[in-house]
Amino acid sequence: MYAKLIFRNAKRSIKDYLIYIVTMTICVTLFYAFLSISSSYYNPDIGSEYDFTLLSDGMKVAICMITLLLLFLIQFVNHYMLRRKQKEFAVQSIMGMEQKIIGRIFFAETLIMGIISILIGIFFGIFCSQFITAMFLTTYGKPYEISWTLFPDTVLWTVAFFTFSFLVVGIFNTHTIQKTKIITMLSAEKENEPELKKSRWIFVMVIIFELFTVWAFITGIIKSLFFYDSRFPIPVQLMYFGNILFPAVTLGWSFLWLFQKKKWDFQKLLCGLLACSVLNTFAAVSVPALTNQYYLPLGNGTLRKYLLFALLDLFFFIGALIYLASSFIVIWKEKSPEHRYKGENLFFFGQITSKLKTTSKTMTLICITLVLAIFLFIAAPILMGWALGFLDIHAMYDVQIFSEYNDVYDEKELPRDNYEMVTDFLKEHDIEIAYDCTFNLYLPKKEDFSSRIKYNFPVVAISLSDYNIIRKMLGYEQISLGENEFATQWQTIATEEERNRFLSEHTDILTDGGTLKISEQPYYEEAMGETLYNSYTDVLYIFPDNICEKLLQVIRNRYITTTEKITYENASELEKIFMNEYPEQIENGASYDIRFRTLQVNSTKANNFVMQVAMLYGAIVLMVICLTVLSLQQLLDAGQYKYRFSVLRKLGVEEKQISKLILKQLSVWFGLPILVAIVVAAVMIGYFVQTISAEISAYIGFTTLLLQIGMTVGILVLLLICYFLSTWIIFRHSVN
Repeated sequence: MYAKLIFRNAKRSIKDYLIYIVTMTICVTLFYAFLSISSSYYNPDIGSEYDFTLLSDGMKVAICMITLLLLFLIQFVNHYMLRRKQKEFAVQSIMGMEQKIIGRIFFAETLIMGIISILIGIFFGIFCSQFITAMFLTTYGKPYEISWTLFPDTVLWTVAFFTFSFLVVGIFNTHTIQKTKIITMLSAEKENEPELKKSRWIFVMVIIFELFTVWAFITGIIKSLFFYDSRFPIPVQLMYFGNILFPAVTLGWSFLWLFQKKKWDFQKLLCGLLACSVLNTFAAVSVPALTNQYYLPLGNGTLRKYLLFALLDLFFFIGALIYLASSFIVIWKEKSPEHRYKGENLFFFGQITSKLKTTSKTMTLICITLVLAIFLFIAAPILMGWALGFLDIHAMYDVQIFSEYNDVYDEKELPRDNYEMVTDFLKEHDIEIAYDCTFNLYLPKKEDFSSRIKYNFPVVAISLSDYNIIRKMLGYEQISLGENEFATQWQTIATEEERNRFLSEHTDILTDGGTLKISEQPYYEEAMGETLYNSYTDVLYIFPDNICEKLLQVIRNRYITTTEKITYENASELEKIFMNEYPEQIENGASYDIRFRTLQVNSTKANNFVMQVAMLYGAIVLMVICLTVLSLQQLLDAGQYKYRFSVLRKLGVEEKQISKLILKQLSVWFGLPILVAIVVAAVMIGYFVQTISAEISAYIGFTTLLLQIGMTVGILVLLLICYFLSTWIIFRHSVN
């Protein structure tokens, strides 16, 4: 009998469960699509130079950790269904059914709907997995072909995870129904949210903000005492003063409000703190920016601390702005009778203010989550392009062997090996060498050998013949130098301003082999790898061979390119052999390292793809959670305020006006957190892009970046429009 009742209730309530099914289907689709790439049955043909297990294991860990967020969404959607069916539960209890049985019936209904969602989600997941596969093969530069495959282990993971989630949530729902009184169920639809007096979140937020402001004020004073110098440029001086002055103003405003508490309300305190949070944010973010620009002696710990201050200032800005926006609507209603009584505005204000006080907290949390989701969406293509662009510079040769003299203090201990063991290994495994260049890097003056200051290491030089061999390896044209002339080679990350300033200051160089003047072609900027330069430098001198013979050789490198790609197994084996023979640092202080294009490409692309997928999947999950919460919150309101809309109809209000009222109400609840999130996210992304502008210019290109951001923004806007329109349509249907 209960089985028939369960299936009959499920069939009859299919419309009520529509939002539940849709949300769960989206969750299952995303889970299956993103996890399918890690299936043991998925064996893409990406070549012997790649190891797919590294990517597969990383994908499982990343996806499963992010999917834990879905537990919150599953619980929230179940809570929505639980509240929506309260009256039905009360009627069943009055008819004599035990609440324990009612809870089990409801659990069975949600489980049936969950199974339907799993089946539909896996079906759509098969299609969505094609996009993930296409993205994966594109990353590895392989052609993509559509293949409709159902992966048994991924299906098992999907069914097991969501079934377990439904069971856990179902147990809690059953317990809740058993403990709920019948009278509470009957009146559930008429209950509003608790009053603001019972919620102290904004006061807690103010206290936390004040505590961190005190910390920022003390930090600013300490850093100024230890690192300030009146000879600093004006922007740096403003940075030091700003990180003391603005926190002091914030604390001063708070103390002033305490003395004027009887005259000034709490909103006035928030308005002042809101303005101060903006000033504090600009002061805090200036520290990392100016530190990188002027090479200030501030450690990474200080930079991370000020980024934390900026992040907390932004979070407080979001909460205070949303709270004040809500208060402004209340004040506007109370002090503007001409607007309050115009048209149906009185009803509109009643709808807004009935849940306004507690919704501000919910919208603040949603807004912060949306900021994170938007940032992940935009940052994912930026970081991916950066990593792939850096890989092109990082792995230009099939084998790179390089050394460092940073910890060598005796000239006799400087690296001078030819690394013949690598040659022997390649011969043993029939790996043919196309180009092979073993070369030295020299100090222009021998006295520079003792210069070991970080970010102030001396620029080293390479002989013209070795430089031309490397250019030939990379397919570049040969260069020439006149007698007693030199040129420079620059890393792609170096800016034009840095290059021009250096060249203007080094038109002539005094070396141990004589004085050299700069060539008519003073610089070359083709990518030649980062190991060609000394530590903490972005420039390399190119000297004639006869000059280099008189200089101190400090670095011994070797670059090899092969006719065919080295397999992953051979590269791993040779790396182990080399590291056993040449530890990263030997007793005399010299350090050695070896890099293989195969291993670099494999690890970088695998880690990059896992990071990109994790960021996109996390952003989508967070976006779906936020929009689902907003949507269900309004649909619950529709059930509570159905009587109000029926009164409007009896008063003669047309359906067209009612539709406008609904649209206006949804615009407030959707628009406020989303608009604030977009503004704050734009500030964060703008700062992020400005901070790594050199890397973007070198590895990605701003045109490509703008196209990627445009596509991402388009997807976000489409997703937001779909959720808003769906909620509007269902809301109208509910109140009708």
